[in-house]
Amino acid sequence: MKYAAGIFWIWILLLSAGEGNCTEIRVVPGANSLHRAISKAVPGDTLIIQAGLYREHELIIDKKLALIGTGYPQIDGENKYQLLLVKADGVSISGLQLQHVGKASMTDMAGIKIVGAKNIAIFNNRLLNNTFGVYLQNASQCRVINNLIHCDVSDEVNGGNGIHAWKSDHLTIEKNTVYGQRDGIYFEFVTDSHISQNRSFGNSRYGLHFMFSHRDTYTQNIFQDNGAGVAVMYSKGVVMRDNLFLHNWGDSSYGLLLKEITDSYIEHNRFVKNTVGLHMESTTRIEVKRNLFQDNGWAARVQASCSGGDFTGNNFIGNSFDVATNGTMMLNTFNRNYWDKYDGYDLNRNNVGDVPYYPVSVYSVITEKIPSAMILYHSLLSDIMDQVEKVMPTVIPDKLKDEEPLMKKIKL
Repeated sequence: MKYAAGIFWIWILLLSAGEGNCTEIRVVPGANSLHRAISKAVPGDTLIIQAGLYREHELIIDKKLALIGTGYPQIDGENKYQLLLVKADGVSISGLQLQHVGKASMTDMAGIKIVGAKNIAIFNNRLLNNTFGVYLQNASQCRVINNLIHCDVSDEVNGGNGIHAWKSDHLTIEKNTVYGQRDGIYFEFVTDSHISQNRSFGNSRYGLHFMFSHRDTYTQNIFQDNGAGVAVMYSKGVVMRDNLFLHNWGDSSYGLLLKEITDSYIEHNRFVKNTVGLHMESTTRIEVKRNLFQDNGWAARVQASCSGGDFTGNNFIGNSFDVATNGTMMLNTFNRNYWDKYDGYDLNRNNVGDVPYYPVSVYSVITEKIPSAMILYHSLLSDIMDQVEKVMPTVIPDKLKDEEPLMKKIKL
């Protein structure tokens, strides 16, 4: 954390280079003291905001300034108003506690809202009990790093998103902790951006939500105990790597939902203890490689509307069902994965099974059509059905198979 903060101080100094007659303005709590300081400042100035409570709102920053809090000064919206509205390029905001933003039917009210600006740095802040935490609209090349964002509203209707980005590009969202929001992180029409090393947990809807957002990358994040882990919809060129999808559990929950996305990559992730690890619907050309699927209800649900998917080099361990589908056609490939349920043999000892593995069990097919049949799962009846299906396959899709199942777990 100290290293990241040091990098940002250097970055702020570089941004300030070339600004003539830059000064530091010390701000202490008082009637409209923040408004007066912002009004007095000239582009390139730094506002050093002292600890204390500031009941000020609708603070419009329309010039290049650095706002630095000492002792986390509290800027309070009194559950009625929004707080910082950034409209100038090159602004930096750090060390503040922004709290108690209100809610409005016509306006998305936020602790920090960036509108039509670029090169904004938001780091080391606390955003508490706001409808929206950080809101980026028509923003470019902005950095949101190492912030704590939390809200106590537990329902989707009254809640907002922790970090919300709309029609923006080249964003860096890194090392934030987001919980208790509607969506932890929300991207809509956002391109060429990076989301990394964040922890998004306990949100009522999604830990991360993508809509119509292309060529984005998210890596090394933790999505835990959300209504559902991550949803990526109507997007292309998305890279999902080295993330942990943990304990996203519920009747209709999943670690990762893919809906109508193309040409994307899911690599070296861990899907652990989710109702559904990975749900794919109407996807095209998705590479799923070197991931761990462990202790999920369903490791992967691959709908018949998916095509061109490639599952290679994954570990499937301890899942109730390894793969489920809702059709008989299979336009995706499974090859050289490790399946702990595989009971085939390897006579030539090359670590590859000599007979194919069919990862769709007869009972998973039945429960896709009759969900209430899950009540009989692990009963004597379900065991008999699975054994009969192995001898005389009639229900499971015969094209969904791994021709070269591995005998040993893959080192990921």
